[in-house]
Amino acid sequence: MSIFTAELVGTMLLILFGGGVVAGVSLHKSKGLGGGWMVITFAWGLAVAMAAYAVGGISGAHLNPALTLGLAAIGNFPWADVPMYILAQLIGAILGAILVYFMYLPHWKGTTDPEAKLGVFATMPAINHPLSNLIAEMIGTFALVLGILALGTNEIVDGLNPFLVGMLIVVIGMALGGPTGYAINPARDLGPRIAHAILPIPGKRDSGWSYAWVPIVGPIVGGVFGALFFQQIFEGKNSIAFWIFAIIVLAIFIGAQMTIKNVKDED
Repeated sequence: MSIFTAELVGTMLLILFGGGVVAGVSLHKSKGLGGGWMVITFAWGLAVAMAAYAVGGISGAHLNPALTLGLAAIGNFPWADVPMYILAQLIGAILGAILVYFMYLPHWKGTTDPEAKLGVFATMPAINHPLSNLIAEMIGTFALVLGILALGTNEIVDGLNPFLVGMLIVVIGMALGGPTGYAINPARDLGPRIAHAILPIPGKRDSGWSYAWVPIVGPIVGGVFGALFFQQIFEGKNSIAFWIFAIIVLAIFIGAQMTIKNVKDED
């Protein structure tokens, strides 16, 4: 199997399991209907672990453009391979979402809530405030990339690392996922969102394109900053890029605080 195919298949499995659990707890007459947030967060963590076990030995199982870019930013991954990895991840995410659609094919028609249907594929904010939503995605992905790199500083029994990364995803989902649904992965959100737009899902709403930039930009900024933070603080390697990203992050935080009074929190 080629590296490109490995990243594609790994991301496809990630979305098949991750999107599949959301469908399972959300769609009409599913056996898992009403399973709730705990089921979703644990299943997403296991989805990451299983996908990493499947292809980690071939491609390293990035499965996430934010991780790929973060590793490249600190010199742990060649920039020349970044476009190939991101393309594979995006295609894999689209294919995984299409598999979820066919897996639950009889259930779409009976599901009356178009928001639930979109939620199987893509994330949307609990409270719409773009800068706050951006911060949530930044912090979640910062924790993800920093956590993955920090795990690498420990002596871990062979074969255990993917499981621990999966548990990291679980705690991110439980602790940080409430505001936006924790995309923390541009391919995980954009690929299925594209699938939602093109698939003949009965009674679906629009694909939420006005929000789609948030789970792309937020994870990229947070992931790259998480990698630079690890390099700066854990490894003691001073980097001008770290300070540039720190200023960008601080500016977004200040902007969110200044505009929070404009939030419309509607029940």
